[in-house]
Amino acid sequence: MSDPGRTTQLSGVSRRVRLTRQRLLRAAVKLADQIGIDSLTMRRLAEELGVVPMALYKHVANKEELLDGMVDVVVGEIEPSLGGTSWKSAVRKRILSARRSLLHHPWASGVIESRANPSPVLLAYIDSMIGMFRAGGFSADLTHHVLHTMGSRLYGFTQEVFDDSPSLDPASTAMLVREMEGRYPHIAEMVGIVYHDQASVLGGGCDDQFEFEFALDLLLNGLERLRRQQSASGNATLA
Repeated sequence: MSDPGRTTQLSGVSRRVRLTRQRLLRAAVKLADQIGIDSLTMRRLAEELGVVPMALYKHVANKEELLDGMVDVVVGEIEPSLGGTSWKSAVRKRILSARRSLLHHPWASGVIESRANPSPVLLAYIDSMIGMFRAGGFSADLTHHVLHTMGSRLYGFTQEVFDDSPSLDPASTAMLVREMEGRYPHIAEMVGIVYHDQASVLGGGCDDQFEFEFALDLLLNGLERLRRQQSASGNATLA
């Protein structure tokens, strides 16, 4: 018995498009891009696909399994690792590919963070990233420290200490800085510098892409120094 699907017209003949798990997941990703992950429901997705809600449960058991599958679709968009380059160039290129994918799907980072148990696709991605460091000459012990250091950057996003995006106008920002100077002088100084330096940039605030790449390059350069030190000392375990 074929799965329910949207009925289409082809040369005057009614034809039912078969609903598959992959079609369902791609439709869910597209819908989440349009309306946001909080507004995505099984009923809304069923309406988008032109099927009854029960038809979805033939392919996903519940909303959590749907979210797992959606993450798998996003991770599947990340460029695979390619040989022929240094470990640092290869890792950098792949992480920036992951970032492009997550910027295209703004909801995805929050869903990835919410997963209690990574899916096989996520595990395969991390396994491949570990393999890139190991192939680059990192010991298993140093690679373990790398994973803790890189954290969510491996997926292409970071957890910021605070948001310095331009949410206030210049007058309000100046007032906020004055109010903070007494109790939080260093934060006030930083906020003032950020908005002053970015005053000529449309929208103000930090360049998020620059900040991501700046931190990524600091980490990769530092890891390269550690790799060389450990290699020179005979792969001794880090203290």
